[in-house]
Amino acid sequence: MGAPCGICRGRLGPIHYDEPSDAQHPLSFVIDEIRPVSRWKEFGYDSPEAAAQDWDNLQAAHWICNQKKSNKIGETEVGQVIKKINIIDGNW
Repeated sequence: MGAPCGICRGRLGPIHYDEPSDAQHPLSFVIDEIRPVSRWKEFGYDSPEAAAQDWDNLQAAHWICNQKKSNKIGETEVGQVIKKINIIDGNW
């Protein structure tokens, strides 16, 4: 708790840990898989479950950042996505 978003590195501000994780609360907390579970074979995992349960593969993120990141990896792919996020935080 209290960690900055691992995707935008805090560019969008702090994660709102006290809000529900959904589209109505774009800055709310979700757990992001750094190496996407959907691409588990590329990273040498034995199964999707193994990728999802690897604590070193998890980070805190904003809901909106995680949605925009999708199953991209690496600074170049993710960096291009993050530059396109433009959100005005209101009273959620």
